Amino acid sequence: MDRLLDFINLLLQLYIYVLIASAIFSWLYVFGVVNVRNQAVAAIGRFLYVVTEPALRPIRNVLNRAFGGNTGGIDFSPIVLILIIWFIQIVVIGNLKSIF
Repeated sequence: MDRLLDFINLLLQLYIYVLIASAIFSWLYVFGVVNVRNQAVAAIGRFLYVVTEPALRPIRNVLNRAFGGNTGGIDFSPIVLILIIWFIQIVVIGNLKSIF
């Protein structure tokens, strides 16, 4: 059971890295640093979007309802999702490891 929890923890940590990469890519895209006409760059952008958007969309919807869409143009959903993943890693997996 301990190995399974370590594997889940590793997957969650990798997803945090993907979230950070997606946020950085979106900044680079908005500021025109990356050339999205390049097929490799466009493929990376699509991959990051497809992997992160299903988890971020519900959080964005909740934040938009909570703040009335007035967040100043800043997307806080990756930060909220990273905090949720940290909670799962520290509290949930930590307690499961102590039980098993």
